[in-house]
This record gives sequence, structure tokens and C-alpha cells, in this order.
Amino acid sequence: HQPMFHLLANLSFLEIWYTSNIVPKMLLIIIAEQKTISVAGCLTQFYFFGSLAATECLLLAVMSYDRYLAICQPLRYPMLMTGHLCIGLAASSWLCCFLLTAITMALLSRLTFCGPNEIDRFFCDFTPLVHLSCMDTSLTETISYATSSAVTLIPFILITASYSCILAAILRIPSGTGRQKAFSTCSSHLTMATVFYGTLIATYLVPSANSSRLWHKGSSLLYTILTPMFNPIVYRMKT
Repeated sequence: HQPMFHLLANLSFLEIWYTSNIVPKMLLIIIAEQKTISVAGCLTQFYFFGSLAATECLLLAVMSYDRYLAICQPLRYPMLMTGHLCIGLAASSWLCCFLLTAITMALLSRLTFCGPNEIDRFFCDFTPLVHLSCMDTSLTETISYATSSAVTLIPFILITASYSCILAAILRIPSGTGRQKAFSTCSSHLTMATVFYGTLIATYLVPSANSSRLWHKGSSLLYTILTPMFNPIVYRMKT
């Protein structure tokens, strides 16, 4: 259990900063109606939001690999998932995502913003920021989509592959009690990975028409605030 507890500690620490980056300013907007933010403040909020969201994607992939080893390679699990490997995978997730988001951040900081300077979101996100720029943003968008695809699609594929192997291994267990016990070890992680990726896909793959703005706000609120709030509850039920 130690590797999973270490990964859960990383996830909890991440989500504390995740919500702390967005909720205070959101409350000022809703309650105090302080709807202004500086360009530097907006870019800073986006940097931490993007870095932490990407890190969560990688941490969920690492956790799915941990569950794969625990269920499909139970006898070799202590040798394969060592403490050093677990710490290295977690640290690499943090470092990789913060560095990749810094590339997008550097490109955004070079843009000139004009127009109404209004963001129709609860927080500073990439797409609304790019739409406010007067410059050609094709290079910025291309690099951003490439890096974001790398840190979202690759972990999603790894999670899907891990759970395909886990499902196959569980179905080979002859007893119903054994299958239930094996599935219970990964049900919490599977639930939160499904909710997190489901809301990400719903937010960023739905066409950005005027009729879907309310949907974008609601779905972004779900994965930035409600998902981190429910994660401790779900993992407390069964780890």
C-alpha cells in the first residue's frame, strides 16, 4: 500500500494548490463582484492551472500502472514498484508538466492583448486568452495543443491499457469474492479518472459556439472544484 499512499499524498497536495489557484479569485468575482485581474495575474493563474491539471493526468496514469502491477503482477509487485521508482515517477510528473506549461506560458506572454479584454470564464484559460490577442497566434496554438495532447492523450491511453489488462486479469479469477476484492483495489482510482477525463473531454471537445458557453463554464467548474472536493471522499471509501 505504501506506493499508492505516496501517490495519493501527491494527488492531495496537488489538488490543494489546484483549488487554491482558482477558488479565491472566483469567490471575489461572484460575491464581491471584483471582476478585474491584471494580465500578469491572469497569466500566472493559467500557468499554475495548466501545470497542475497536466500533472494530475500523469499522476493518474502512474496510479493506474501501480494498480496494474498490484493486480496483474502481485507476487512481483514489491520488486517492480519500489519506493525509489514511485518517488521518481511522481517527481518526473511534476517536473515534466511544469516545464511543458512554461513553454506555452512564454509564448502567451509575448502576445499583445486588445479588444474588450473580457474572459467569459470563471478563471483564465488558454482559449479565452488567445482570442483576446491582436497578433497571429497560430504558432502559440500549435505548440500548446501539441504539449497538451502529449500530457493528456498519452496518459489516457496508458490508463485505458492498464485497465484493459486489469479487467482481463479479474475475469480470470474463478471466485466471485476474489473478483470483487481485486476490483475494489482499483475502483476508487477508476472512478476519479473517469470523472476527471470525462469532464476534460466534455469541456474541450464540445464546439465553442455561443450556445455552449454555459456548458463550458459548468464543466470547467466540475473538474476544477467539484472533482478535487470529492476525491478525498471516494478514496476514503476504499483505497
